[in-house]
Amino acid sequence: MSVVENWTIEGSAGEPIIGNTHRPDGDPIGAMLIAHGFKGYKDYGMFPRIAVEMAGRGLIAHRFNFSHAGMTDNLETFERPDLFENDTWNRQVEDLRAVMNAVEDGTLSGRGLPLVIFGHSRGGVTALLAAGRFAGDASVTQPAGVATASAPHACNFLSKAESKLLLEQGFLVSPSSRTGQQLRIGRAFLDEQLADPDAHDLLTLAARITCPVLLVHGELDSTVPTFCASRIAEALTDLPRIEIVPGADHVYNTPNPMPPDAEPSPQLRELLTALGDFAQDCCA
Repeated sequence: MSVVENWTIEGSAGEPIIGNTHRPDGDPIGAMLIAHGFKGYKDYGMFPRIAVEMAGRGLIAHRFNFSHAGMTDNLETFERPDLFENDTWNRQVEDLRAVMNAVEDGTLSGRGLPLVIFGHSRGGVTALLAAGRFAGDASVTQPAGVATASAPHACNFLSKAESKLLLEQGFLVSPSSRTGQQLRIGRAFLDEQLADPDAHDLLTLAARITCPVLLVHGELDSTVPTFCASRIAEALTDLPRIEIVPGADHVYNTPNPMPPDAEPSPQLRELLTALGDFAQDCCA
């Protein structure tokens, strides 16, 4: 059984990033960062199970909430909808880099070990952005591998009508079916992309990535279509591993919350196997 530690570090705009670390029983072979998606959080559905399984593979697994996810350790609600409204890609990349730096400097466990980044859905985009923006920069930590599950192939998922309304109104309402809250996407999300399109050109940035990449996608994902994985794969310079999971939806048929002793769905088990094999290869 993995040992679980709680931690908090400073993230974007000085807001806290809260996380949990799962340590393997024996000597670790590497570390993994587990990044959630839009309206997700570190305790959502499959993420605790992913961390436990990766610890069982010999990895120090860090799952965390992005600083502007709006979530705290109170899982019943988005306690900070004001932060959620001001979330942007730059903030998420800054948060991911902050966690990577904390591992590198020894604040979090895993210093000196190979580091694999895993992101689900929007977290997968953040992982690709962070790896692509800093690819080849000797002054920063380079990942040993990047893995995504159900990731979109672009940063701007808004329609032209939604983009126009966001710029005019200053926000878009984005309801949470889980909590019933009327969350908002703030104008800053689009403003930064319009101000610096090159830094948000996901496919061009992905082409700069030189480490191994794994792309997992659910065959029946109605939230992010499977063609997104193909588009990302086509952009990558080196051939990635691709796993299209039969019968899998956006969350790999996993309930939220997932009871700690519950058996993973066959679809989640396929994701866990692909991710664990990939991570072990990257850390070998």
